[in-house]
Amino acid sequence: MRVAVLGGDGFVGWPTTLHLSNLGHEVAVVDNLSRRWIDTELGVQSLTPMDSIQERQRIWKEVTGRSLLFEHIDVADEYPRFKDWLATWRPEAVIHFAEQRAAPYSMKSDRHKTYTVNNNVNATHNLLNALVATETDAHVVHLGTMGVYGYSTAGASIPEGYLTVDVSLDDGGKTSREILYPTDAGSIYHMTKCLDQVLFQFYAKNDGVRITDLHQGIVWGTHTDQTRRHEQLINRFDYDGDYGTVLNRFLIQAALHHPLTVHGTGGQSRAFIHIQDSVRCIAIALANPPKRGERTKIFNQMTEVHRVRDLAKLVSGLTGADIVYLPNPRKEAAENELSVKNEQFVALGLDPIKLQTGLLTELVDVAGKYIHRVDRSRIPSTSAWTREIAAKLVTEIEANGAPGGTD
Repeated sequence: MRVAVLGGDGFVGWPTTLHLSNLGHEVAVVDNLSRRWIDTELGVQSLTPMDSIQERQRIWKEVTGRSLLFEHIDVADEYPRFKDWLATWRPEAVIHFAEQRAAPYSMKSDRHKTYTVNNNVNATHNLLNALVATETDAHVVHLGTMGVYGYSTAGASIPEGYLTVDVSLDDGGKTSREILYPTDAGSIYHMTKCLDQVLFQFYAKNDGVRITDLHQGIVWGTHTDQTRRHEQLINRFDYDGDYGTVLNRFLIQAALHHPLTVHGTGGQSRAFIHIQDSVRCIAIALANPPKRGERTKIFNQMTEVHRVRDLAKLVSGLTGADIVYLPNPRKEAAENELSVKNEQFVALGLDPIKLQTGLLTELVDVAGKYIHRVDRSRIPSTSAWTREIAAKLVTEIEANGAPGGTD
């Protein structure tokens, strides 16, 4: 199959590109390399050393004999170029990762909010618009987020995208209807993913675009079977306060023999999935597209749920690290229950990697191996959701002198 991976140079995009190429697909990476520019903006680099996309292409060809195409296009800002490329290459499927993916970065300032909305929403709409304009019948697989559902306690398991509701009729009767599960965005980033859902619903209904939307949990892990094949194929490992996930920062803090910093009560429940399982799920979704004219197919792409404080205890138990608590930079419930349905991927054969069995390898093979590359000053999460929270957070971090972080 001919597959375009938009954002194929990124954290999930790169291992997905290698996984699909290894399966025999003809793969083209389309990327504006903005994630690398953001590293420069933030003054921090991936814990793992990353070569250029061109060097990555060369190494993959050397190791496997398979070629990867690369097109330097900004999908959000260069619509005519992207449309022309799409009309020429005509992929059979498009994997859409071309969005700014960090909630803290999206809340950093008014400029970062504007950038995230313009980049993410325009990229999604430009893709859908170009597919229709060029009459390209490609299956779109989009990487969304569990965050579209919000993190409140619903009292019931979150279904995969759609919710059956009872509607009261004017004559006193009732009828049932399936609707998108009500969105409850917790950041500008999550809001853009909610807007993506609406765009998908329209283009599936109006133009018959075949779309699968993957509502993914927090991705952990660095290596996949393909990135292990050569040191220069290694994936990103972000640990900074804007892009590093809560688990990555716990691992770095443990490797530095520093207390693990939990924000708030640590009662925030989050869904998780290993990067190897993430790329497997994408391949599964690619092989099971909806039919033309069907509504958007939605999968919950996660394998387990943990509270942040329990995650800290898990890492602490492996390493002996202490745990400290700091104010939460986010505006969210201090405690929540999260129950998520993911039967579709399980039914299609997913056998997940669990945190309990994979964390020690991550700690030794990645965090420990590259710990000399850490800039301790970049670990604290200081991008706050409001000015009031920001002031309190800075005061507490200064008082503790501690690298911090949240999910």
